[in-house]
Amino acid sequence: MYITNAFSLNMVNTDVYNISVAPLPLEAAKKLAKECQSAVGHADTATIFSSVLGIEIPFNRVSISLGIGDCLIIGQYKGPRLPEGVKELPEGSRIDWVLIKIYR
Repeated sequence: MYITNAFSLNMVNTDVYNISVAPLPLEAAKKLAKECQSAVGHADTATIFSSVLGIEIPFNRVSISLGIGDCLIIGQYKGPRLPEGVKELPEGSRIDWVLIKIYR
C-alpha cells in the first residue's frame, strides 16, 4: 500500500480492469497510513501530511506501478498554492483523503 499526493493512470499496469475510488475519513487514513510506503513527491506536502496524520510521511519522489490487489491512499490538497517551506495547512485549505483499490 502506498500514500501519495497524486494519482495518474500511468501508475496502473495495463492488465488492470477495475479501479475503485472512495472517500477516506481522516481517522481511517491515519490508521492505514501506518502501513503505507510513501510516494509523496513534494517535500512540503510530505511535511503537511505528517502533521495532519500524526506520523512521519517521508518525501519520496518515486515511480510506482500498481497491479491487482494494490491500494493507494491519496491526500488531495485543496486550497491556495502552497508557499515554499510551509509546515502546516494554510488557513482555508484542507486535505481530502481518497482510497484507490485495483481489481481485476
